[in-house]
Amino acid sequence: MFDSRNAAIIGLCRSYHLVEDSILTNLQRSSEELSRSVASLLVDQGHVARDVLLDRVANFLGLERCENEPLEIPSHVIGEIDVKLARMYGVVPIESLDTGILFIAIDPFDSQIIDDLSFAVGKDARIEVADPRTVQELLDVYYRLGDADYLGILEEVDYVNGEVDDMSVEDLLNMAGETPIIRFVNLVLSQAIKDKASDIHFEPFDTEFKIRYRIDGALYEMSPPPRELAIPITSRIKVIGNLNIAERRVPQDGKVRLTVSGRAVDLRISTLPTQFGESVVLRVLDQTATTLDLSSIGMPTEIVESVERVIDRPNGIFIVTGPTGSGKTTTLYSCLKRLNQVGSKLMTAEDPIEYEIDGIMQTAINSSIDLTFADALKAFLRQDPDIIMVGEIRDLETAQIAIQASLTGHLVLTTLHTNDSAGAITRLMDMGIEEFLIASSVEAVLAQRLLRRLCVDCRKEYIPSVALIDQLELDPALLLNKEFYAGTGCAVCADTGYRGRLGVFEMLEITEPIRELIADGRPASIIRERAIEQGMLALREDGLRSIFTGVTSIEEVIRYT
Repeated sequence: MFDSRNAAIIGLCRSYHLVEDSILTNLQRSSEELSRSVASLLVDQGHVARDVLLDRVANFLGLERCENEPLEIPSHVIGEIDVKLARMYGVVPIESLDTGILFIAIDPFDSQIIDDLSFAVGKDARIEVADPRTVQELLDVYYRLGDADYLGILEEVDYVNGEVDDMSVEDLLNMAGETPIIRFVNLVLSQAIKDKASDIHFEPFDTEFKIRYRIDGALYEMSPPPRELAIPITSRIKVIGNLNIAERRVPQDGKVRLTVSGRAVDLRISTLPTQFGESVVLRVLDQTATTLDLSSIGMPTEIVESVERVIDRPNGIFIVTGPTGSGKTTTLYSCLKRLNQVGSKLMTAEDPIEYEIDGIMQTAINSSIDLTFADALKAFLRQDPDIIMVGEIRDLETAQIAIQASLTGHLVLTTLHTNDSAGAITRLMDMGIEEFLIASSVEAVLAQRLLRRLCVDCRKEYIPSVALIDQLELDPALLLNKEFYAGTGCAVCADTGYRGRLGVFEMLEITEPIRELIADGRPASIIRERAIEQGMLALREDGLRSIFTGVTSIEEVIRYT
């Protein structure tokens, strides 16, 4: 993302001799590779203090520095600038004088913006350079786009009549290139990312076109745009994802990297033909929002210690299991980041690559050219690896190669889709793997789920109903003197009662008694019972711990465990 802003920052640094040219050259390269601004890299890497850089920017542009950045802005000042205008230019009014002068906080590199704002607000606009973080926080508080604001952007669009099959590629590209459509899609994407949505759904139906965000595992619907705009909006998304805009009969997959608020965000795009048009889902892969560290992804200390003990072994298989969206990939990446040392060669086979980690050889599975997990694994073994990650064991061949790799001195990390940790063992048996091979190669299985956290701003203590308590299937004596909480809903959590997510875990370490049960072909229920006897904490019990500490609700634990 080497744009005019980056060019201005580099010119500024050279004018004031803030950093050496060699450092600027490296920052320019890093900016393009990481899709981050040179300014943010300068500050984050400690080359220039944030305040010093802001002072130099203001001086370089001939503007005043906003010394006293406001914590609160009067409503009559906020009313001076329309919400769409504020977010379009990334500006916040901080003071309005009776003399007709409006002071505006901004971080601009385009002087034309001053004339544009003066004309738009009908006052003399005085620009002051403020910390971009403060400007963004004030925009989120005072100028948060509502459904009406989103839809108002589309007022200038000419509605599309007729069937998409009658339109040429040129027609579709023209619609996708209309300024209101571009702005609308950009705003939907940026707001979803700021709201920490994991997925964005664009869904065509007979009479409406729905847009929904998945936040903390639950779907929330926006006010739908007109049904007639489904084609241009979908076409715009396909354009930014480099998909075939004319192909609507088969599913397509793509990926795009955006920069939102100074950080790189990858969007994985999937299209699916339906009876009323193409359904589009975007998976948000925000690398800066995910801390790939075992101690900071919500694991209890004893689980972290157990995982570290397993992955420090020179060989064997470590399996992470759970349904889609349970955080398996984040756990595996956290393990890889810990294992990523100069003395070890790490290789991954993924479908697709979700996070890029320096120092690890990552391969994307591509079924269209017959590059499967099994094919990648075979090739890996000829590349002299120490540690291998297989995104998922889906078939017998992949499982056999993974086990062979573990038995020949490699540590293998992988995932399976099963309900609990013991179920992973029987899943491998069902694939056709001999019991003695499973017993000798698998070192541990971690089952996990993601539950929604109660909002700390609105949670209240309450007494749950007897029927709800009964669903926990616990001895009533265990619930004496226990406190229960529920979220009542507030502005901070968008009236959901929940904000953020936490993990619950079940760690099955394969001890000698467990190996004997596996080798004898015993069912998952017997393996699970023996593991609990040896101290394994089941998913439900780990969830109870979060209930009793007021972190989550009974409903969440019942729903996911």
